[in-house]
Amino acid sequence: MAHQAAPDDRDAPFGAVAVVGSANLDIVVGVPRHPRLGETVIGGDHAQVPGGKGANQAVAAARLGAPTAFVGRVGTDDPGQALTRALTADGVDVTALGADPDAPSGIALIVVAEDGENTIVVSPGANSRLEPRHVEAAGVVLAEATALLVQLEVPLDTVAAAVAAARGTVVLNPAPAADLPAEVLARTDVLVPNRSELALLAGVEQEPTATEEVVALARRIEGPRAIVVTLGADGSLVVEGETVTPIPARSVDAVDATAAGDAFCAALTVRLVAGASLTDAAAYANTAAALATTRHGAQPSLPTRDEVVAALVHLEET
Repeated sequence: MAHQAAPDDRDAPFGAVAVVGSANLDIVVGVPRHPRLGETVIGGDHAQVPGGKGANQAVAAARLGAPTAFVGRVGTDDPGQALTRALTADGVDVTALGADPDAPSGIALIVVAEDGENTIVVSPGANSRLEPRHVEAAGVVLAEATALLVQLEVPLDTVAAAVAAARGTVVLNPAPAADLPAEVLARTDVLVPNRSELALLAGVEQEPTATEEVVALARRIEGPRAIVVTLGADGSLVVEGETVTPIPARSVDAVDATAAGDAFCAALTVRLVAGASLTDAAAYANTAAALATTRHGAQPSLPTRDEVVAALVHLEET
């Protein structure tokens, strides 16, 4: 089948991934539906789950087989200790994860509806204290990594410092949506926005719906070598030069989309450092993201390499 990773990709050599980003304790509540403005909706019991886009992507990359290091900041509080334990439990190198005595760890308040769609409010805490000097102190980690994966839940000047320090492939997930300096875009190899993030970066208010609209907006963004737009249930779209490749979504019974985007970004990066083409990496990432939606929570939902390979084998057989 076109653009699907072969079942024996599990034996491919994986390079090192460095992730610079956020770590949050997610407080998750399930609801029958999202409330309207000013409305109160009664939800179920809440759960406390390790999360944060940066930490999620680091855990996802490690579970998919890549040696992974995380550069970030937590508090010295109980959530910070829990977040650190969660990263190390999955084999992530936390040498460059600092503990800030003057700030609480970041938290995210996540409301998940019965259809799996979520809304999120983030209190950054120590994440907002991750500074360029911390990135400079982790220079060896970034210089030795085959790929840098970074998002926007930490200060933009820190993102810029990380991208400037990277020596390998730079994958940038512009989430949450924000304008990016030209110099950051110019040093980005692969930009991975969703529809709303793409619209903001392209300077338009309306999210694109049709494929041709997505392509047109992607081509407005100058700097990145390629753009992979995640489209949720519609899969993803790879725009690389003059070549446009739609990657179909995997059909699954979704229950929680909280970390699907993080699973996608990590899987894409892991396959790129293994030498896959961008389209094959995106197909692999679609499968990882789909599997992540079938379980609740952020990090608990992230699939392992064996699970992704099994899903790809099943796809080849059907």
